[in-house]
Amino acid sequence: MAEGLDISSLLRKRPAPADQARQLRQLAAGEEKEPLRTFAVVSGKGGVGKTNLAVNLGLAFCEKGQRVVLLDADLGLANVDILFGLLTPPANLAQVIGGENSLEDVLVQLHEGFWLIPGGAGVQELADLDGARQSRLIEEFAILDERADVLLIDTAAGLHGSVLTFALAADSVILVTTPEPTAIRDAYGVLKTLARRSKSRIDVRLVVNMARDESEAQEVGRRFQMAAAQFLDLPVIFAGYVCRDDRVREAVTRQRPLLWTFPDSKAARNLRQVASFLLPPRCSEESPVASRGLKAFLFRLSRRVGLGGSER
Repeated sequence: MAEGLDISSLLRKRPAPADQARQLRQLAAGEEKEPLRTFAVVSGKGGVGKTNLAVNLGLAFCEKGQRVVLLDADLGLANVDILFGLLTPPANLAQVIGGENSLEDVLVQLHEGFWLIPGGAGVQELADLDGARQSRLIEEFAILDERADVLLIDTAAGLHGSVLTFALAADSVILVTTPEPTAIRDAYGVLKTLARRSKSRIDVRLVVNMARDESEAQEVGRRFQMAAAQFLDLPVIFAGYVCRDDRVREAVTRQRPLLWTFPDSKAARNLRQVASFLLPPRCSEESPVASRGLKAFLFRLSRRVGLGGSER
């Protein structure tokens, strides 16, 4: 990060008219805008449905009245656009880093209140940013504080490239696994590395995908929680599960999100339950994600840039 950079000065931007109206309604109702929450969605291996989960969680958050930006940070298999039946986006994060486009130009609106930031080669370039380009990227990302309530980051599988960078910068990590032994083993490997790099000061929410039923998912969650507490001194919160449902594969084949194609399916109902757990109402007794806001995320991200890399 550039020496002496004042991040707070980069975040003082005037809100767009639509957001001004939203803020006025919140003030009239006696509410304050909560800080933007950041979630990094990670997994130990591919094939566990991580991207599908991220996309449909984003839509479930939108149903709860949240404005969501999804950053497709999976360099090798970036496919969020495919799940929406879109052609390859013409611009991505690399153009923002290179100064060719603004972040506003790169944002793709997927749904009302839901935007995509195509990552592409820009994710890899994060590790090579100098101070000037870090400053520019931070300034560009500042628009998200006005536009969004939630930033979801769909990272690559495993611990490659910038996965650690995003996971350690986010407010919370959504760790996705299936009940398969190899998926559990690899997810625990990711958890162990995150615990070591964060000195066990990281918020982890476990989601078990493709579970046969609730009891199987609960058993996987219990095993994770016991191992993490005993060997990593890290509390892991079980955020819920998504059952194995043929409707999921059918929605992917149609290149449409599950919540749009089969909104009443069992898996869609499970996804909404996970979303409600992650973002419960203010009056709820469930454990919400502690939001530190965009400024803190950008500060942590700038400190982590260059610290990523393949690690198992």
